[in-house]
Amino acid sequence: MTSDPYLSVKALTKYIKKKFDADPHLRDVYVKGELSNVKIHTSGHIYFTLKDNSARLPAVMFAASARSVKFKPESGMTVLIHGDVSVYEASGQYQLYAQSMQPDGVGDYYLAFEQLKKKLAAEGLFNASHKKQLPRFPEKIAVVTAPTGAAVRDIIITLNRRYPMAKVTIFPTLVQGEQATRSIVQSIQAANRSDFDVMIVGRGGGSIEDLWAFNEEAVARAIFDSRVPVISAVGHETDTTIADYIADLRAATPTAAAELAVPSRTDLLDRVINQQSGMYRILSNLLEREKTALRKLETSMPFAYPERLYRPFTERVERATESLQREVFQQLNRSRERFTYLDRQLANRIPLQRIRQSEADMANLQKRLEQAALQTMSHNRMKLGSTIRTLDALSPLKLMEKGYTIPYKDDVVVKSIHQVEPGDLVKLTMQDGVVEAAVKNTIPTTKGEHTNG
Repeated sequence: MTSDPYLSVKALTKYIKKKFDADPHLRDVYVKGELSNVKIHTSGHIYFTLKDNSARLPAVMFAASARSVKFKPESGMTVLIHGDVSVYEASGQYQLYAQSMQPDGVGDYYLAFEQLKKKLAAEGLFNASHKKQLPRFPEKIAVVTAPTGAAVRDIIITLNRRYPMAKVTIFPTLVQGEQATRSIVQSIQAANRSDFDVMIVGRGGGSIEDLWAFNEEAVARAIFDSRVPVISAVGHETDTTIADYIADLRAATPTAAAELAVPSRTDLLDRVINQQSGMYRILSNLLEREKTALRKLETSMPFAYPERLYRPFTERVERATESLQREVFQQLNRSRERFTYLDRQLANRIPLQRIRQSEADMANLQKRLEQAALQTMSHNRMKLGSTIRTLDALSPLKLMEKGYTIPYKDDVVVKSIHQVEPGDLVKLTMQDGVVEAAVKNTIPTTKGEHTNG
């Protein structure tokens, strides 16, 4: 039985990869080409395609190697790459594994410098509107630099010579090497946590590699974010770094930075002396002018004849006094007249007098009431007598005296024959008593005739 002649894709790919890895010409290659499809991953890996007029080669540069690249790879750049070629088994594709990269024609430091400069300028970080004003007379100064060397020594000597009243604090900082960037940023941030008036950031001269920490983006942004005004002092006068563009003021050397940070004590003393002399001259001239003016005033007419000065005022006072007296007298007379009038009015309104008047009025009214009552009683007596006489004339008893009687049936006056019938008992009231009788018959009368039953 023969074995299966077919290989798996994985086995074939592994075999090809071993061939690539075993070839010494593919283990250490130098390739020149144009970058295309550049993608920088958040992990730091760089994926790209290297191409020329005839071919394309996929490539990758892992983060460990990418950290050594000073510039930012961009599509269209022509670069020089050192690395090796191998097979990526997952896709079965061979690719270039770059270990180093530098631009073709210009140095990578220079390219990185120009790229960062262009980026920060586009963000406006170099604009003059962001520059902070340095204090004229700083009291506390922070110095971010290496704790030893000529730079820190020159700064301290210059500050003590020019402005010894300022307090200087050194923030020991690494200014070159892999840890320099982090050290510079940390020192700038530490200085901002205190109340410093100004900060000097820099170092002495050196190669571009030595000064490179001051071209890093992290340092640039730390300077831009600084609350304390920053003076950059990196290298010599001909050296220019990104820190110089970002700082609020750029100094050619560390010594120049110290001179820019503080005023000169000698210059201040000279200025004070000059101002003092100027003040003396101004005061002397002012006093002389005032003395001359005083002498003129003393010899002028008002001061030579002072009574003429206040005479008009005396006359005005006298006239005002006379006018005031007249007004007072007039006011007193008006007040007296008013008082007299009110006194009379008050006299008419005294309660005792009003009571007496009321008593007299009441006595008069009582007298009139009594007279009216007597008249009313007399009138009523006469009216009563007349009424009694009328009633007496109309009394039934008077009629009875003439022989008339009043018949009653069941205590009801009988006024008509129709109220009784034969056999009914009636009572006849007479002048001197009552007669009981029985009705025998009723006889109607003709009109105008009267008949007793």
